[in-house]
Amino acid sequence: MLRLRDRAFRCALGRGGIAAHKMEGDGATPAGLLPLRRVLYRADRLPAPACAVPVEPIGLRDGWCDDPRDPAYNRPVRLPHDGRHEELWRSDAVYDIVAVLGWNDAPVVRDRGSAIFLHLARPGYPPTEGCVALALEDLRAVLGMRLSAITVPG
Repeated sequence: MLRLRDRAFRCALGRGGIAAHKMEGDGATPAGLLPLRRVLYRADRLPAPACAVPVEPIGLRDGWCDDPRDPAYNRPVRLPHDGRHEELWRSDAVYDIVAVLGWNDAPVVRDRGSAIFLHLARPGYPPTEGCVALALEDLRAVLGMRLSAITVPG
């Protein structure tokens, strides 16, 4: 459960559980205060969510670098990109709304973890690769609370 203010939301967390010392590839969700940096969304599928941070539509060439050897590690990239990366424009709905969480970004430390997002859960809430995933209506409600951060308890 993700607890925010006086509400609890069913969510999926990383397959590696919650980790105080997150590392790239461990599948864990990092514990701690995770600021909301910005929200991305598929404008061809959904209206923009209401929230307290900047909102931008996802484009066909948007990606996120998860390659610790790449200078763009844990940063947005334009595709094609030579380093290992995730495509943000997906055929499934998981990234129809993506809140970029402030993990390992100020500064970026190699191998400390990348692409930690608040995004849509798959049916049945299977574990994520380290993100926090919610149902669409819950994600919209969370963002609509105009929060600037979420806390993942360790």
